[in-house]
Amino acid sequence: MKTYAEINERIEAGKAVVLTAEEIIDYVEAKGLDAAAAEVDVVTTATFGPMCSSACVLNFGHTTPRIRMSEAWIEDVPVYTGIAAVDVFLGATELRYKDPANMYYPGEFRYGGGHVMEELVAGKELQLFALSYGTDEYPRREVRTWFTLSDLNQAIMVNPRNCYQNYNVAINGSEKTIHTYLGVLEPKYRNAGYSSAGQLSPLLNDPLYETIGVGTSVWLAGAHGHVYAEGTQHAGACERNALDVPTGGAGTLALTGDMKQMRSGFLRGVSMVGYGVSLAVGVGVPIPVLNRDVLKRTCIRDRDIQAPVVDYSHDYAHNTGKVVATVTYEQLKRGEIEVDGQTVAVGSLSSYSKAREIAHLLADEIRAGDFLLSEPFQKLPADTRMKPLRIREKSE
Repeated sequence: MKTYAEINERIEAGKAVVLTAEEIIDYVEAKGLDAAAAEVDVVTTATFGPMCSSACVLNFGHTTPRIRMSEAWIEDVPVYTGIAAVDVFLGATELRYKDPANMYYPGEFRYGGGHVMEELVAGKELQLFALSYGTDEYPRREVRTWFTLSDLNQAIMVNPRNCYQNYNVAINGSEKTIHTYLGVLEPKYRNAGYSSAGQLSPLLNDPLYETIGVGTSVWLAGAHGHVYAEGTQHAGACERNALDVPTGGAGTLALTGDMKQMRSGFLRGVSMVGYGVSLAVGVGVPIPVLNRDVLKRTCIRDRDIQAPVVDYSHDYAHNTGKVVATVTYEQLKRGEIEVDGQTVAVGSLSSYSKAREIAHLLADEIRAGDFLLSEPFQKLPADTRMKPLRIREKSE
């Protein structure tokens, strides 16, 4: 048994033994579970892929004379101003003003909120345009200016839902091509799309939320952030296999971090043809080896993780809950799966190589004593289910 304090002491002393969730598998196989649990202090997990429910809050500071922004755009992408005078909220999926969207199907969705965030962290100069109705203390009615990340007082990433524990594999059983957030899907089961790092993914290495919770320190696109809440649509009460690994979406994390500490390349704006814009986010989460059971769960392999195959042309679109097949991540990463006796080509929207890079970067920071662990002050709920939006009349 180890404690967070003991592990942090070893990190500060430069003595911590840190392995990635990929490396730990062979290490435990060679050393044995008990010996490895005594030697290893931290296992690093990571993922990199599109995470639509990502956003940021920006503070511009006050002009002379002052303005209370009531409408604003950054690079023609609308931002929400209903917070305070010069605070704005930008969502990753917000489209550029007058983007034709799917008017000429399939839309290209060339630029949006996710691209603004990528360019902000990359140090690019961006244009702000804001309007106001004017008040006695905020008399200015319009401002147009250019700014960079360093000009802002605060730039705080506030992501309501990241790091899905598991997720669907999308397939198309219809007669026509469809465009989805998991890629372009050809008709009659010709191809499939998924997005997960599998055995490297954070919540798949802590399936019962024993170490990852509210307050957990995370590596968020290079910044030292933390989990600030359970993620939206978190559903811990789900079907699980014999290793307690969810067979569907299950848990999610709400993450926050300082964009001024983030690294270019770990936030990337994404254009999804026929669907919209998003933001690819790189996340690393350290798992403290508190005991042998925690360590054992980090030894999960792709072959042990199942994902549901769902027809996005009908069953996903109409929320039927039907699953066409179940496959493992080992099968997915081979590039082919079998559905109804048919061989189906598979592509991933997430980058396993980028996730591996993040896991190593986080491990290096911990070994150097630059990243300490934090004990969660609140567990992620294991008994919640996701509710649907019911369309009904007003109650009497």
